[in-house]
Amino acid sequence: MMSLIVHHLNNSRSQRVLWLLEELGLPYEIRSYQRDAVTNLAPAELKAVHPLGKSPLLEDAGEVIQESAAIVQHLIDRYGQGRFAPAPADALRHLQFMHFAEGSAMTPILLQLYTSRLGEAAAPLHPRIGEQLQSHFAYLEGELRGSGHFVGDDWTGADVMLSFPAEIAVMQGQGDAFPKLHAFVAAVHARPAWQRAREKGGAYYGF
Repeated sequence: MMSLIVHHLNNSRSQRVLWLLEELGLPYEIRSYQRDAVTNLAPAELKAVHPLGKSPLLEDAGEVIQESAAIVQHLIDRYGQGRFAPAPADALRHLQFMHFAEGSAMTPILLQLYTSRLGEAAAPLHPRIGEQLQSHFAYLEGELRGSGHFVGDDWTGADVMLSFPAEIAVMQGQGDAFPKLHAFVAAVHARPAWQRAREKGGAYYGF
């Protein structure tokens, strides 16, 4: 199999892609990019790979694939051999959570990030953003099954995708308020594949 190439940005959601690649035991190459120390934005070099200049990007046999959920689904479908795929009965729930991770869940997270740079000008928005963050974290807390997974009783792509918003909850000091999310993040980080991905991927939000 031709080696996969991950265009990886430090402290970013592309860490999930490295984790899945390690779980699936796939050979891959990392092309690393560093955020600007002042703006925290991705460097312009990423635009040479894709016009939006965002990460993650996956190259597979010369084709550039964007969007985290699409990359995760592609890897599972093409190379997973059943690993990290949901049971047929759970396919719809899995599909919803794959999209929830970058759709609904990321909206208040990104709004909080961007408005935090506006100082007092953003003060009127803070209560609504805070309420949305709490409601989304609470929803995820309630949706975690007794197995410790979001879909079925084993690891799936939904767990990979939802690891990031769960990590955000923990980073924001919400672990006590959402103990199931806290335990989920701990279980993710305890996996040898995640630890290998973290070692290869570099700095990742202090984890």
